[in-house]
Amino acid sequence: MIDLSQGTPVDPTPEFIQRALIEASDSPRYPVTIGTPELRDAMKKWATQMLGVTGDFDVLPTIGSKELVAWLPTILNSPRVIYPAVAYPTYLVGAMIADAAPTAVEIDAATWPEAELAWVNSPANPTGRIHSREELQAVIDYSRRTNAIIASDECYLNFPATDVQPTSILKVAAGNNKNLLAVHSLSKRSNLAGYRAALIVGDSELISRIREVRKHAGMMVPLPVQRAMTAALGDEIHVHEQATRYRNRRAILAPALEAAGFTIEFSDAGLYIWCTRGEQDWDSISWLADLGILATPGHFYGIESARYIRVALTASDAAINDAAARIKAATA
Repeated sequence: MIDLSQGTPVDPTPEFIQRALIEASDSPRYPVTIGTPELRDAMKKWATQMLGVTGDFDVLPTIGSKELVAWLPTILNSPRVIYPAVAYPTYLVGAMIADAAPTAVEIDAATWPEAELAWVNSPANPTGRIHSREELQAVIDYSRRTNAIIASDECYLNFPATDVQPTSILKVAAGNNKNLLAVHSLSKRSNLAGYRAALIVGDSELISRIREVRKHAGMMVPLPVQRAMTAALGDEIHVHEQATRYRNRRAILAPALEAAGFTIEFSDAGLYIWCTRGEQDWDSISWLADLGILATPGHFYGIESARYIRVALTASDAAINDAAARIKAATA
């Protein structure tokens, strides 16, 4: 069975990052929630240079991005949470943990109801859709109008599938970062999913509030991981190399799926192919399973997606080539 159902990296963690972790393995003291001075400098420099963040902002390391997504409504005490109608399930689960009222919304922020916290996801999981600058500006306008906090999940920003480069909401904000947070992860960027390494960037006052809760809740990134993060954020070569791997795998797998009658929608960035054959998702999943290929049914990401499937590119080159060959052979 070739597992293309999970977005978990399979390529090696770069050796220079492994070395940074190993060299910090003698770590008897408690780590600091705020991050070491070296990590804070690396996060701020990366946010400025790679995201285009300007104005007053702060940074904070987190224990991966999933725990932040799950706990942010609780930490911020948000009674109402809105999230994309087709989305990563943890946005909804986080609202449920906080006993908040969740509402699924479409892309156009002009149609959103009032809420204390709104999730945005670009490039999106599972669809790979990239929000335009105008759409992100509409989200900022919504925040200014309603005083809502915006949490922009940008974990796939480093993996465009075309020449269109995704944009951070903080770049669009042009220095006014009030009520704005951007969430970034090193899990895919640097193949650090097993390290649990991520960060948030944005409104200094908000991050101060979040930091105080996390400090008392023991949400501290271990020091060896902080050292590894510092090394990883200081290098973009390995990120470009990984992005090239995913683009190459997409170029192999996408034509095979299209030859089998699948229509690919969006999939403009990220690590997935979002596609449909106009049938129920379980029928498509079953067809692939008979070929020894495992994918994810679309309804996992919302009831609107029950005729779609998500196919991950997080498999070795050999496995992707094998999967494409099996699909082509079944449709020949």
